[in-house]
Amino acid sequence: MMRVPVKEGEMTKTIYTHIMEQRYDKAVKILSQQLQSFPESRCALSLLGYCYYHMQDFHQAAETYGQLVQAAPEVDEYKVYHVQSLVKAGLYEEASQACTAVENPDFTERVMLLQATISYEQEEVQLARSILDQCSPDAEEQQVFEGALLWKEKRHPEAMKQFSDAMTTNGYQANLAYNIALCYYSTKQYGPALKHIAEIIERGVRDHPELSVGALSEGDLQARSVGNTAVLRETALIEAFNLKSAIEYMMKNMEAAKDALDDMPPRDESELDPVTLHNQALVEMDSKPTEGFRKLNFLLHQQPSPPETFVNLLLLYCKYSYYDLAADILAENAELTYKNMNPEDYEFLDALILGQSSPEEAYRRFDELSMKHVETLRKGTKNIQDARRQRDQNLVKKYLGEFDEALAKYIPVLMGQAKIYWELDNYSMVEKIFRQSAEFCSEDESWKLNVAHIFFMQEKFKECIRYYEPFVRKHSDNLLGVTAIILANLCVAYVMTSANEEAEELMRLVEKEEEKMVDPSKPVYHLCIINLVIGTLYCTKGNFEFGISRIMKSLEPYERKIGVDTWYYAKRCMLALAETLAKNMVLLNDEVFDDIIAFFDAADQVGKNIGTQINVVEAATESAASKRTVSQEARMLKRFFLKMRD
Repeated sequence: MMRVPVKEGEMTKTIYTHIMEQRYDKAVKILSQQLQSFPESRCALSLLGYCYYHMQDFHQAAETYGQLVQAAPEVDEYKVYHVQSLVKAGLYEEASQACTAVENPDFTERVMLLQATISYEQEEVQLARSILDQCSPDAEEQQVFEGALLWKEKRHPEAMKQFSDAMTTNGYQANLAYNIALCYYSTKQYGPALKHIAEIIERGVRDHPELSVGALSEGDLQARSVGNTAVLRETALIEAFNLKSAIEYMMKNMEAAKDALDDMPPRDESELDPVTLHNQALVEMDSKPTEGFRKLNFLLHQQPSPPETFVNLLLLYCKYSYYDLAADILAENAELTYKNMNPEDYEFLDALILGQSSPEEAYRRFDELSMKHVETLRKGTKNIQDARRQRDQNLVKKYLGEFDEALAKYIPVLMGQAKIYWELDNYSMVEKIFRQSAEFCSEDESWKLNVAHIFFMQEKFKECIRYYEPFVRKHSDNLLGVTAIILANLCVAYVMTSANEEAEELMRLVEKEEEKMVDPSKPVYHLCIINLVIGTLYCTKGNFEFGISRIMKSLEPYERKIGVDTWYYAKRCMLALAETLAKNMVLLNDEVFDDIIAFFDAADQVGKNIGTQINVVEAATESAASKRTVSQEARMLKRFFLKMRD
């Protein structure tokens, strides 16, 4: 480390000036140099611990205060600072043990509050409350702690009252406003939650323009980090933006969720808190899955980290079909299974993972889970009917909410059960499973779409149109918000039922929507995928000439439409044609060969930096040299077709 020059006789003044102006990193450099010369300097260790704590580097703060306690064991104040740092670092066992070393009665109250905090963080709510009852903190602190305990017990309206009373008594405080917003969020009252969040952000922007709120979203990629300062913590801006992002994510407004994170005061990645890192991973998962998995895996091995990290990582591994990795995570983190997952979630994930090695046993477990959920739904239906007979609207509303929650838990179990037969291509059994669940699920949108998919796979095109059409019409004002494969399947169903005009009209509407896209840096693939699916359909029916021409046309302009996924599906049809040609089962005229060769030349030009690896976890570990590109595969395919032509 380079020595930081300090004028002779101005060491103390320089250090305290840096601390007063919150330039803690500069103070740390000077103090670290001093400790090399005087390793047991109480003054240097005390100031260094203080700086680390306010930089939110709590692990370093805990280590420094630990050294200070060893250097001056008679000073209980240092022991209290050591405990505080350990608590902030998530080292609760060590913090609990360190509490016993504080003997000075002047710190009894403070130590008991820290012990209550440790119990709270370890989900021991009753113990935290009993410790708090023995303390006599000031009224505001008592109210806030009581509110936090009530929130932990899911008594959200009572918790909100405690926070509101504290704010009425002591005036506006950003952290209390955030707590109130969090209570609204926990009860799914997103409107009032967003109102409180907006006020926090408005005050933060008005009172502290130096925090550069929105600098990143305005395109200033070089925005200077504002660091994790005391001012930033006081404004609760980071917490507010994270909560806003979570609300938008729950409402499926992915762009708005990403914008909320981009609007945060700029910080370097190394300065990001665990919640922000977790939310970034979730929001970016569709566009940057490799990056998302990297962040979630990093968080899983950090303390403290959001309790949702473990479950979300498992679910995402299963979503991307990395069942082996999900099984490894479960086996390596048994303690988190009991701490962060409820038994129903564990049983569901366990059955989902088991489905890869033992489908019969997985189906049996899903069936057991399904019966439990169906029983709950039947009870819920009866409760709603009874409440309606009593004309009690509040009770009806309560039971409807409970029914919706129970249904949301049942649908994934149903999908997991159906998936086992789906992967065996036994679509009639999948249809049977869905028919059995129609009693409760017939109004659920995801259920209806999956029923449409089942009919489509069985080539029951008229039936699938009955389910696809209402969904597409419902979203006609935002067709690009509809998953592309739904539009593609509907177009194919129209074609197969001789409703070509409807198919062409739908494709025209999609084309118009794509033309309206103002941001050329965000390519859309809806029309491309529709044409790919139609082209693939013709190829499977043996009409390669029309099918291949449709596929090549679907990827125009090539520089915008050729990507990992689109190339994968296009080359499948090219390989099917190649196999058919090699077996002399089809003849192509020279004009078609010329078009195919020209297509491969274009793919070679634009595909030099486009990988062909869809497996995002393996792609992350691949070296640049071993990574196969579209350009390489296009040249290989071109070579084969040239041989076939000659």
